[in-house]
Order: sequence, then C-alpha cells, then structure tokens
Amino acid sequence: MIDQFFEGFAMAMRFDTMAMMSIGLFAGMLVGALPGFTTLMAMAILLPISFFLEPIVGIPFLLGIYKGGIFGGSVPAILISMPGTGAAVATSRDGYKLTQKGKSRKALDMALFSSVFGDTSSDFFTILMIFPIAYMVMQFGPPELFAVLLMSLVIIAATSGANPLKALIMMMLGLWLSFIGTDPLGGVERFTFGLFDLKSGIPLLPMLIGVFALPEVASVVIRNEQGRKLAALMGERLQFSEFRRCFKTICRSTVIGTGIGIVPGLGQVVAAMMGYSAAKNASDHPETFGEGEIEGVAAAEAANNAVNGPTMVPLLTLGIPGDNVTAILLGAFVAQGLRPGPQLFEEQGATVFAILVAMVIANLLFLVIGYLSVPMFSRLVTIKTSILIPMVIMFSFAGTYVYRSDPTDLLILVAFGIFGIIAKSARFDVMPMVMGFILGPSMEYAFGQTVAMSGGNALGFFLTERIGALTLLIATPIMGYLLWKRLYSNLKAA
Repeated sequence: MIDQFFEGFAMAMRFDTMAMMSIGLFAGMLVGALPGFTTLMAMAILLPISFFLEPIVGIPFLLGIYKGGIFGGSVPAILISMPGTGAAVATSRDGYKLTQKGKSRKALDMALFSSVFGDTSSDFFTILMIFPIAYMVMQFGPPELFAVLLMSLVIIAATSGANPLKALIMMMLGLWLSFIGTDPLGGVERFTFGLFDLKSGIPLLPMLIGVFALPEVASVVIRNEQGRKLAALMGERLQFSEFRRCFKTICRSTVIGTGIGIVPGLGQVVAAMMGYSAAKNASDHPETFGEGEIEGVAAAEAANNAVNGPTMVPLLTLGIPGDNVTAILLGAFVAQGLRPGPQLFEEQGATVFAILVAMVIANLLFLVIGYLSVPMFSRLVTIKTSILIPMVIMFSFAGTYVYRSDPTDLLILVAFGIFGIIAKSARFDVMPMVMGFILGPSMEYAFGQTVAMSGGNALGFFLTERIGALTLLIATPIMGYLLWKRLYSNLKAA
C-alpha cells in the first residue's frame, strides 16, 4: 500500500489533473455564490463531464466542485444573509452582521482561510486513517460487509431528520427501486412490469439529477428571489492577529467537523452548527456571537469544510456515501469502473491514493483561486434567477442524455424530478432513498453470499463463525436509536 501511495502521488501531480481541479473549484465557488443554488445542484449537473475524463482527472474535477461549492455558499450568506448552501446557515449569523458594520471583506477572508485550514487538516487525517481502515476492511467477508451496510443504512435513516419513520419509508423505497431489473444471484427479472428498458435496472445518473437538481430549481422559482441589492466588499482585509485570535476555535471546529465526517448521514450542516455552538459555549464573551463576531464565522466555516475529507473514508473503504454529495461521487466512481469497497484498494490502490493526494493539492489551489476571485463572486448575488434557471434545466437534460444517448433516461429524469419536488414539499428527505438505491445491490449480493456460506443455518453460522458480524447486527438498532435520540434533542435545542 505504501508503494501504491507513492505511485498515486506521482499520478496526482499531472498537469491535466490540476487544471481540471482548478476548473472544478472555480465552478463550485461560482454556483455556491449564487443565492438559492447549492453544491449538490452543481455536482449533479456537471457529473456527466467527469464520465468523458480519466478517473484521475474526472474524480478530482468533482472534488474541486465539492470543495469550492461549500466555501462559495458563504459569499451570499455574508453579503446578503442568504446562505448559498445549508452549511452556510451558521456563517450567516455573524457574517451578515459584519457586512452591516462595513467589514464584509474581513468576514470573507476569515471564511476562506478557515475553510482551507479545516479542509487541509481533515484531508491529511483522511490519508493517515485510510491505511489502517483499508487494511481492516480487506479482511471483511460477505457477512461482515452485509452487517456494515445494514448498520450504515440504519444510521443514515436515524440521522436524516427528526422523523425517523419518514426516513425509513424513503429508505425502503430506495431499496425496492434497487431491486428493479435482473436478480444478480438468480438471473430472474423483477418488478420490470414487462418493460424492456427496465431489465438492466434504473440508471443512476437520471435519478441523481432528477431528485437533487430539479427540486432545487423548483424551490428557487417558487421563492422568486429578485431585486437583490449589491453588497459591495467593504472594510480592510483580515489581519494575522485576528486569525491568530481565532486559531484555537478553528482547530476545535476542525476536530468536530472531522469526527462528524466519518459518520455517514450527518454532513456539513450538522458540523457547522455544532462547531458554532462549541465556539460560543467556550467563548469568554458568548454575548457577541450573533452580533458580528468574526470567531463565529471561523468556527462555522472550519467545521463544515473539515467534513469533506473524512467522508471519503467510508465511501472508499466500504462504498458507503456519507451525504448527498458523496452519493453523487459514488455514482462517478461506479461510472468510471471503480467500485468503492474492500476490493478497490487491491485492484486500483494507486488511483485511490492519487485521488486522496489530489484532495490536498486542491486546497492549495482553493486558497489561490478563492483569494483572487472573491471580488468577482461577491457580484454574483445580483444575477437574476430568470437567466440562470433555463441554463440549469438545459444542462440537466443535456447531461442526462449525453451519458447513454437513451431517450428513456429523459423520462426517468422527469419522473424522479417530479417525485423529488413532491417529496421536498411533503418534508421527506430523499437522501435515505438514494442511499438505499445505491447500497441495495451490494447489500443484497452480500446477503445472498452469506446465506450460501451458512448452508441454510444462518443463526448457527453467525454464532460459531462470524461473531463480529453478529455483534454488528445486534448493535445496529441500538446505535440507530441512540443517534436519532441525540439528533432529536439537538434539533429541539436549536
């Protein structure tokens, strides 16, 4: 694995890799800076571009969009109190107050430097942790893999919102959708309703764009956000003494964000809120938070960006996406012929390490591009949505069709788009459904192999030969309940 790491390091230093990462970073910041538009939307729409590139170029391109979009959401949050992403909600509490005091440039600089520090630190942690975790996962057999995937689905359902019943319903729907097509074990058609186009199952790309991008477009249209006033960059730049004063808070938030990133289903929003709350509780002057405290901006931005790296640990080692954005990344891996999971490091170890090293390099590019482009991004808050919406819809349909050149994919896109809009209006989170759809085939295959290994005596097999897998199965409902209870109490307090 160490030899593969050095081979991957050399692969990551390619010019085309760094060029596409830079384009991805710029595109992510661009979309994130647009009020109402999210990183998720950018990832879903631009996903098809990565399919025409090598994995070592296409995946870093998407990672650039991911990193840039999270920071880009802080621009409208600070300038007009309209978070570009959910992760920037905590940033807007103090960021907009600083703008009202004529210190918007200072707030944006702090958001940039905190984001880069949190992201870079968590990426180094990811690279260090990936070695022992990957080695451990390589020892997994089908029973352990099935137990881990089941636990992951339960954790995702338990942490997807205050209503676990809704999350479980959506997850079961996702699992059912994953069963449509041909049974991988028996070769029998299931739930195709006689339609030839469904024999190979539901394609992932139209589903992702449909449930993620189109509902976001609809919500922007419904809000009809027009007439925004330009909030010019004001005040002096951030001073080193101010960054040093907030450094302890940035480190604390980085640790919080890194820990949250490892757990599937939590994500940047939870990290930002917890980082902000921890900074306020530890402060000697908590009354200044929410009134223009630059430490609040640092706490939120360091925490939400520190999530980015550790989400790759469960994704790469187990094939478990940590949030909506990494679900799209998983789709990109699969489309590139890289199936995340225990075998990935054995078959494509150098490519995996190249992608991880590229994540660190992306942060250096992130710092330069962000520092130079902030003035331009700050003017994007005034662009009319009537100009942007048609472009987003055009890219959604074009990207879906180009992938397989199959008109049926457009119908699937529209169907899932309508479903996503209905689910969002009814306050059903689509993330558990997408996770169930993505993880369903792997879990089903592992379950079938486990049944075959047990020879029809599953209980005895687990009790005598697979104690570890049995322990995970017993712990699954307990952990799911405890996580949901903790999340519910945090939501109630917030």
